Amino acid sequence: MNALQRLSETILARKSADPESSWTAKLLAKGPEKCAEKFGEEAVEAIIEAVKGDRAKLTAEAADVVYHLLVMLASRDLTLADVVAELERREGVSGIAEKAAR
Repeated sequence: MNALQRLSETILARKSADPESSWTAKLLAKGPEKCAEKFGEEAVEAIIEAVKGDRAKLTAEAADVVYHLLVMLASRDLTLADVVAELERREGVSGIAEKAAR
């Protein structure tokens, strides 16, 4: 199991935790809208660091984006496995063809 899988499992476990005991549980308790808002904030911060070109800061912000993406997914009862399955479905399909099929 890799770090991303472990993080995903930890987030799922926090769904039933006391919000006072866990930042993740606190976010999830605020609902999907708040989780989406936090994801958006982190995405913007990652974009800013990508434009600035600071690799270390971009790496840190990218990690925040991944964490908040997984929290947002969990808030809607989706998992990392769901996203991986979708990526596998798209594997080998040209991006142009995939977009045209939507």
